[in-house]
Amino acid sequence: MITTKSKQELDLMRHAGKILAETFEVLREEIHPGVDTRHLDRLAYDFITSRNATPSFKNYNGFPGSICASPNEMVVHGIPAGQMKLSEGDIISLDVGVCYCGYHADAARTFPIGTISPEAARLIEVTRQSFFEGIREARVGNRLGDLSHAVQAYVESHGYSVVRDLVGHGIGAHLHESPDVPNFGNPGRGIRFAPGMTIAVEPMVNAGGYEVRVLKDGWGVVTKDGSLSAHYENTIIITEDEPEITTIGDGTC
Repeated sequence: MITTKSKQELDLMRHAGKILAETFEVLREEIHPGVDTRHLDRLAYDFITSRNATPSFKNYNGFPGSICASPNEMVVHGIPAGQMKLSEGDIISLDVGVCYCGYHADAARTFPIGTISPEAARLIEVTRQSFFEGIREARVGNRLGDLSHAVQAYVESHGYSVVRDLVGHGIGAHLHESPDVPNFGNPGRGIRFAPGMTIAVEPMVNAGGYEVRVLKDGWGVVTKDGSLSAHYENTIIITEDEPEITTIGDGTC
């Protein structure tokens, strides 16, 4: 069931989003060649809990980390581990969730490690911009397919592909709620947006084909052809006017 949120619920989600935006600022300062992803995971856990919140992902369906750390060809759900050290030229997608007083925020960013190739930089920027192309359609009366199609059209116009096996989602009192929010589809299809709806929009974009596979650990998802992948996500509120992004702070990524 798709729920709309009360003002009190939205305020709690806004606060969770503010903590999450600040978490990314803390992480960004530590992202450099030689750092291991377990260190980033500890930083996120310590910061989130210091703000009287909890990491949404920790122990979610058994996931062991507070963040998902997914380098290079890994699309999502990478387990942060001490042996996973980042190297010059890598890219790393960090997906983070925050729960504050029972309400969630969810966001992801892809960061460069040192100096990266022009192609990797372009992939990151196209992925980021595809989110903003999509949420232009997140207006009262428009349909979910309008948003999904806008993301897909922008990505494919730049020669990339959107992952089909994984999608965005509703969010609120639960980390994952209805509806599913695909990054591909046809305009004029799907549910209509209404004020108070809250969704996590998260383009996952591959430099090669859209096909993916799951690693033996049961979590990490990688591109089937080994091509680079980038991820950009924010939690948004559907309003009577422009969609409100809860997970971007003043310094923003």
